[in-house]
Amino acid sequence: MKMKTLSAAIAMTTAMSAGLFAVSSLDNQAQAQEETYRWKMVTSWPKNFPGVGQGPERLAELVDEMSDGRLTIEVFGAGQLVPGFEVFDAVSQGTAEVGHSASYYWKGKAPAAQFFAAVPFGMNAQEMNAWLHFGGGMELWNELYDDFGVDVLVAGASGVQMGGWYNKEINSVDDLDGLKMRMPGLGGEVMSRMGVAIVNMPGGEIFTSLQSGAIDATEWIGPYNDLAFGLHQAADYYYYPGWHEPTVMFEAIVNEDAMAELPADLQAILKTAVRDVNANVLDEYTARNNDALETLVNEHDVELRRIPDDVLAQAREHSEDVVAELAESSDMATRIYESYREFQEKVENYHAISEQAYYNARNPDGDTTE
Repeated sequence: MKMKTLSAAIAMTTAMSAGLFAVSSLDNQAQAQEETYRWKMVTSWPKNFPGVGQGPERLAELVDEMSDGRLTIEVFGAGQLVPGFEVFDAVSQGTAEVGHSASYYWKGKAPAAQFFAAVPFGMNAQEMNAWLHFGGGMELWNELYDDFGVDVLVAGASGVQMGGWYNKEINSVDDLDGLKMRMPGLGGEVMSRMGVAIVNMPGGEIFTSLQSGAIDATEWIGPYNDLAFGLHQAADYYYYPGWHEPTVMFEAIVNEDAMAELPADLQAILKTAVRDVNANVLDEYTARNNDALETLVNEHDVELRRIPDDVLAQAREHSEDVVAELAESSDMATRIYESYREFQEKVENYHAISEQAYYNARNPDGDTTE
């Protein structure tokens, strides 16, 4: 009888302990769901700027709505909290929990980051998204940023950009010699090897620099954004194609400690919202660019010009050297480059008989812009 009584007592104690543990776990979950988080997002773009600047605003709105206000994000444009080129440092150091920018701005800190923004004559937005999400690109990108204490998510794409605004005609490579031009990333390095003096500056400084003559040429994004900046008031010649940036992939960088503090459901909400923004930004550019281009040409008398073949040929040649040199700069850069090139070769093979073949069939007469 004593043994049965003892066994019953042990069983009751065990059941009570399990019940208390279950109640405690439920309490902890309820507390986590009631806790609210207030984040700051810094960006490299003017506040509420069309396209790229609207992406962060949409992200904040989605997160607030999906989390029922448990996670709110206050968005700061370039210069409001930190300068546009200090976004990475601000997130890495915890000044802000999240940032929105483009990875080629951090080439001084992590040169291989340029592979994830834009590669001259490289993959377009559709191809980049495929590599990042299904070809191992995101894993490599996050590994590259591990030493800086930030996580990264791809948060938008520009699509193929324009070749740039010039205050004089470009009829040959010789016309580039001595020009002062704003062009970031690998494309800027290519242009420097073609005789151009490269000047880097945030988007908000471009118009006044071009208008004042501090620079002779610039690239920004494309007609939608270029019209908003009024670049047609500072230069007459608008060149295409944007060989230097077949797309720019924008990034959402998140402080690792801040991310780790979020409950799992809020982390999932944040990642899902960023995925939405990634598609939405590209959709907006695709929808708006042609209307803006027609306004520039038909209402503002902008002269649309194709970049001469000899300029494109020399740019392609220098691009191969620039990209190869970056690939050899570190073991990490080599791994990223090999993954990028392997995926590009595969997707090019298929696109030759799908996307490219369809474009050729749809427009058998070729370039009709001239």
